[in-house]
Amino acid sequence: MSDPSLTNRPPANRPLLQVDNLVVEFPTRRGVLRAIDDVSFHIDPGEVLGVVGESGAGKSLTGASIIGLLEPPGRVAGGTISLDGSRIDNLPPDKMRRVRGKQIGAIFQDPLTSLNPLYSVGQQLIETITTHLPMNQAEARKRAIELLAEVGIPAPERRIDQYPHQFSGGMRQRVVIALALCANPRLIVADEPTTALDVSIQAQIIALLKRLCRDHGTAVMLITHDMGVIAETADRVAVMYAGRIAEIGPVRQVIKHALHPYTVGLMGSIPSVGMDRARLAQIDGAMPRLNAIPQGCAFNPRCPKVFERCRVDRPDLMQSGPTQVACWLHEPQRAAPSAGRPQNAANAAGGRHG
Repeated sequence: MSDPSLTNRPPANRPLLQVDNLVVEFPTRRGVLRAIDDVSFHIDPGEVLGVVGESGAGKSLTGASIIGLLEPPGRVAGGTISLDGSRIDNLPPDKMRRVRGKQIGAIFQDPLTSLNPLYSVGQQLIETITTHLPMNQAEARKRAIELLAEVGIPAPERRIDQYPHQFSGGMRQRVVIALALCANPRLIVADEPTTALDVSIQAQIIALLKRLCRDHGTAVMLITHDMGVIAETADRVAVMYAGRIAEIGPVRQVIKHALHPYTVGLMGSIPSVGMDRARLAQIDGAMPRLNAIPQGCAFNPRCPKVFERCRVDRPDLMQSGPTQVACWLHEPQRAAPSAGRPQNAANAAGGRHG
């Protein structure tokens, strides 16, 4: 298999990132817990895919799997992850590090976990640039200053020699974004990149991400709980629940015409300008624990439209117009559940869910 870092640009009709049937498991003394269960999606060149859901839905674990930074004992236990048509989920650590720096950039929520406090931001930027691009120190320093200016750091010629503790939280996050952009990656996995920033800086970062997609064909996987950021930035959105995708489709379609009852609940909990309601809608209950995933659809204990099949059979994603939704309400032939159908042994033992 060829090294993905050497792969040419993908054909126009091929996704840049393809995730098929991804499974992430955590072995424990009481058995194996399945945190990501049979997740499939793609991202095209220049596209922003937003990934939303409650805490514990599996958003960040999916992103960590793609960039090869799953925390042990977590492991990719099934499925494939392909970049530019070449698998990257089975690469040895040294090759994955080259892919992660050159082909895939990463932006995390807490910039303090991404920056080394013992080195100036310039040293960290220059080291990353010279590792992945054919530049000498002077050329790398010039590019580092340009990157700092691009992400909105004032007086970058002076601030490049300062240390992370000399930057505010918002400015540190901009430095992290500059680090992610160092080698002109084809894909950026951004995990809550605007959470630590105020609204005006959020708007600048969103504009930067959109410009990268437009000008360089960079694809972005944008993980966030903020539907406002998704609505402003994403082309498509995937709604995750209990380790699976509940709904995925064009962002405007999903926001305006949500199909899955969970997505409907999420949209109903967002305040809108001019809304004259005493209180927002809420989704009763909580996300199930990994060791207590219910049979059938994982959302069924909280669903206002639950019926018998939801408690028995797990729905896979099915097409409904431009959207795919994992809900029996949208099955073309609302068939009754199979009587006495045995549950898959792996489903019962490993916590598979729907």
